[in-house]
Amino acid sequence: MPRFSVIVPCFKVQGFLRECLDSVLAQSFDDFELIAVDDRSPDGCGAILDEYAGRDTRVRVLHLPQNVGLGLARNAGLAQATGDYLLFLDSDDTLTPGALRAIADRLAETSGTSDPDGRDGRDGRDGPDVLVFDYARTYWWGGTRRNVLAHLLAEAGADTFDVSVYPQILDLLMVVWNKAYRREFVTEHGFTFPPGYYEDTPWTFPVMLGARRIAALDRICLHYRQRRQGNILSTTSRKHFDIHDQYERVFAFVALRPKLARWQPYLHRKMAEHCLDILAKPDRLPPADKAEFFRRTAEMFRRHKPEGAVVVGEAAVLEGSWTGYRLKRQSARARREVTRRTGEARRAVAARARTGWASLHARRSLDENLVVYSASSHRGVLGDPAAVYHTAREIAPQLRGVWVVRDTETAGQLPPDVEHVIVGSRRYLEVTARAKFFVNDVNWPGALAKRPGSVHIHTHQGTPLKYMGVDLLDKPGARLGLDVPQMLRRADRWDLSLVANRHSELVWERAYPCHFTSARTGSPRNDVLVSRDRGDFRQRHGIPEGNKVVLYAPTRRDYRRGGHVDRLDLARFAADLGEGFTLVVRLHPSLAGGPARGMGLTEQARRGIVVDATDEPRVEEVLLAADVLVTDYSAVMFDYAVLDRPIVLYADDWPAFVASRGAYVDITADPPGQVARSYRELAWLFASGSWRDEESARLRADFRDRFCEFDDGRAAERVVRTLLLGEAMPPVGVARIPGQSSGREVPASA
Repeated sequence: MPRFSVIVPCFKVQGFLRECLDSVLAQSFDDFELIAVDDRSPDGCGAILDEYAGRDTRVRVLHLPQNVGLGLARNAGLAQATGDYLLFLDSDDTLTPGALRAIADRLAETSGTSDPDGRDGRDGRDGPDVLVFDYARTYWWGGTRRNVLAHLLAEAGADTFDVSVYPQILDLLMVVWNKAYRREFVTEHGFTFPPGYYEDTPWTFPVMLGARRIAALDRICLHYRQRRQGNILSTTSRKHFDIHDQYERVFAFVALRPKLARWQPYLHRKMAEHCLDILAKPDRLPPADKAEFFRRTAEMFRRHKPEGAVVVGEAAVLEGSWTGYRLKRQSARARREVTRRTGEARRAVAARARTGWASLHARRSLDENLVVYSASSHRGVLGDPAAVYHTAREIAPQLRGVWVVRDTETAGQLPPDVEHVIVGSRRYLEVTARAKFFVNDVNWPGALAKRPGSVHIHTHQGTPLKYMGVDLLDKPGARLGLDVPQMLRRADRWDLSLVANRHSELVWERAYPCHFTSARTGSPRNDVLVSRDRGDFRQRHGIPEGNKVVLYAPTRRDYRRGGHVDRLDLARFAADLGEGFTLVVRLHPSLAGGPARGMGLTEQARRGIVVDATDEPRVEEVLLAADVLVTDYSAVMFDYAVLDRPIVLYADDWPAFVASRGAYVDITADPPGQVARSYRELAWLFASGSWRDEESARLRADFRDRFCEFDDGRAAERVVRTLLLGEAMPPVGVARIPGQSSGREVPASA
């Protein structure tokens, strides 16, 4: 008896079916049966299913004699299922890599078993009745968007529950395919799918209300395909009237179970919202049928209204007439139009006022002691600008430092003694109009005018490996959405470009053909790496004393829309590292808010398999805590090399990476340490100890000589004294500061 029965009904999906089946059969967890149901599909689905069954014994195919629809096709598969748990997968959707293993592990965790096969008895009766997992929508144009209510899965906690304890679980999309169901629970209650358009509704609500133990898995286990023409529920048809029959089934289920009577008000409201949503969509019902749909919904709403219930919110329209509903909709549209026009007028007035305010302060003299800072598009006190700011406060208190932040939420996260302004505000316009110095690691907004005599210091965000600036003109995929000429117009404001090595100096001057001076200062943010104070990262994350910390820091891929590609099975890598090692993962900042973490990282961090350091604001603290860095082509390797600790390069897709993005150096030919071109090689490097052998040390020494040339621990001091104060420090070269009298010199390129 397998652990899972994966039931896949098929009808007119021959273009997507192979991808769906492959996503199941390629799972690392293989204790499952795949029951594919050919719902008398008129295309090639049946032949495809037979082909797969002929070469994989885990696949069983049912050919139905006539087309019965999605719900009854699922029932046919359900009747043949023998697995402990049931999963229903639509034939144009796909399981994500490692999904079944993650589901099996979560079932084992909530069953109180440590069995690696995820079992607590062969029948699974001690496990949860339902496991709810996450999904992401995938679009025909290549985009991916995670479920916007994913946080509900995280907030559900590690223990099992029922809907009375955590009713928020019902706010998730009420569909069948984002859950695993204990088969004995389904059989015991006689749950089946009815015919019709909205067959998920009378399955999902009874199942969730009847489940005594529900578990949540905060991981994207399914990709929900969004077809260009939409799904069947997006078509214009009278079939949408089926929603009334399906909710009647739900109400009948609850009526026969007095213990569920408390859910009557919730279901009453949910039904109203669902039906009104269908009515409001312009492409669901034929216009001539909308009045009838409203009247049937209103009649059902009145009939099932709980005694004494007070109707509030949008559902209240169902207590009126169709004419009243139409008038209310028209009135709402009119109000939205008035609001839009009013907003546009107010924004125009505000823009003129801001322009006048900025012009007024631009007539005043520059404040020679005012320094404006920003980092990572106004995300807070971070990176190189932060290091310069803290050093300036220490050795040059006469300088007034003001940070630009993007919104009030970011401002609220700043220390109370940090002066700040919000981008676009009147205070922002005043400060930026009068500041002598501007320090940023990315470009300032295009609307910021550079006054004569002001000095813009660009710190960059590390040493460049990937193509940047004008070099991206030959890489159209990598510059998708990037306006290179506009970027150069903003870079024209730079006066000084900080570099940590001669390689960076040459790259920046080629990639940004603008009139700036290269300042050989080193990277200010790396000063702390020279001091090698590990900080409290290990203690905060509960890393055992004496464990070797392996930091895995992958970069984004420009050959994949969204930038994320799973190059490594993190759970497997953590297991292969074995006792005495802790795996810490830090994703590229651009992937922190996308679906990348939902593909397993969040759940593995919760279970203690890895430590997720993606949200750590100071990457330097993460680097200091690590004993070895494993990365692919992330620029963080250049910073980490300052520590003179082992680096392992995981370069399994180097040719594809270079072809799509371009690279200034062949990092595989001149690496900072040992190179692995497959996971097998990576695992061997750690198993054999080669990750820290003499060859690794020799490669690292050569790499440090080349790329850590100016990182001596005094970069921030050098910026403050030479660039902001005009004092002297031992220079590498000299260059004149723009807008300054003679005698003020800075380290610069020859």
